[in-house]
Amino acid sequence: MQKLIFIKYGELTTKKGNRNVFIKKLTNNIKNILGNINYSMKSDRSRIYIESSDIDTVVEKLKNIFGIHSIVIAYKVDNNSDTIIDSVYELVKCESFKTFKVDTKRADKRFEVHSMDFNKMVATKILKNMNVSVDVHNPELYIKIEIRVEGTFVYFNEIKGLGGYPVGIQGKSLLMLSGGIDSPVAGYLALKRGVDIECLYFESPPHTSDQAKNKVITLANIINKYSGNIKVYIVPFTKIQEMILRNVKEEYIITIMRRMMYRIAQKFAKMNKMQVIFNGESIGQVASQTLSSMNVINNVCDIPVIRPVACMDKIEIIDIAKKIGTYETSILPYEDCCTVFVPTHPVINPTLDKCILYEKNFDYETLIDEAINNIETISNLDNNNYDDIL
Repeated sequence: MQKLIFIKYGELTTKKGNRNVFIKKLTNNIKNILGNINYSMKSDRSRIYIESSDIDTVVEKLKNIFGIHSIVIAYKVDNNSDTIIDSVYELVKCESFKTFKVDTKRADKRFEVHSMDFNKMVATKILKNMNVSVDVHNPELYIKIEIRVEGTFVYFNEIKGLGGYPVGIQGKSLLMLSGGIDSPVAGYLALKRGVDIECLYFESPPHTSDQAKNKVITLANIINKYSGNIKVYIVPFTKIQEMILRNVKEEYIITIMRRMMYRIAQKFAKMNKMQVIFNGESIGQVASQTLSSMNVINNVCDIPVIRPVACMDKIEIIDIAKKIGTYETSILPYEDCCTVFVPTHPVINPTLDKCILYEKNFDYETLIDEAINNIETISNLDNNNYDDIL
């Protein structure tokens, strides 16, 4: 018997004529995530097969790859009735159970025995040699047999994958990443839909600290395990923020600041051929995320802005953050430039006319170009450990 892993595609099987494009992207992503692990891989329209001397490590890596419906550790044998039955018996002898069920799928119609009949043949062998019984409704051991052209696969369990689409199949986008709870979750959800993300973070030293910056890089590193391809761009935002503080009425500071961030994000996205902007805004969560505020702030953009968590409440977002491993880092008490200058009573229904009037008080276009020209790029996230700096 040959022990191996095979991957079921799930949602990818709905792609019909484009399925091979999705499978190719998925196999490339698997190669990227597995890195230097010793393995071999082949794929067809139904499965990806992986052989490795370190199956446990490979499985743990596969759990973080979008586009995988389920992961199966299976045993491959020849398509011979006696060989299959004997192999199944040898495998179940090593399991602890009192009840079982056999489920055969005969994809290779050349196999001489129909599925239901073969279930009985396998069960008979087990019942004759072990003190167990059949339970078709709630078995302790579920024996699955897939008889395919390339061989027969025997397995007991499926490990649930992340689902979604392979990262990158939908192109590249820019994630506005802060140190909060919401934007890393938004990035994770973008990755799940096959979007390749790069991250833009606004820092404002000395008003924000190195710890705040390193916190964001750590968050990017955490979600990078679902991509393996994330970069972080650090925007120097101090001059713009100080200019806003001097020239804008207090309650409009956050609104104007967000409009400047969106201008920078859009310009940078277009320069780097990114199709959309993602962020972690959730409707009504703060003053800048009311529908009125979103409308006025979004007015400076002519490319789509997607908000994956827009209709989630905070508890739902926190649940995802805990699941993906970003929550504990997000709640560290290091303020970013979105929180450090929050006014006591920010406007919740800003008007576009007032924003335009305030913005005429300073030359923001020159400041935006200067900020973009001085962006710091951080790549190879896995090779940089920021956890000990936080």
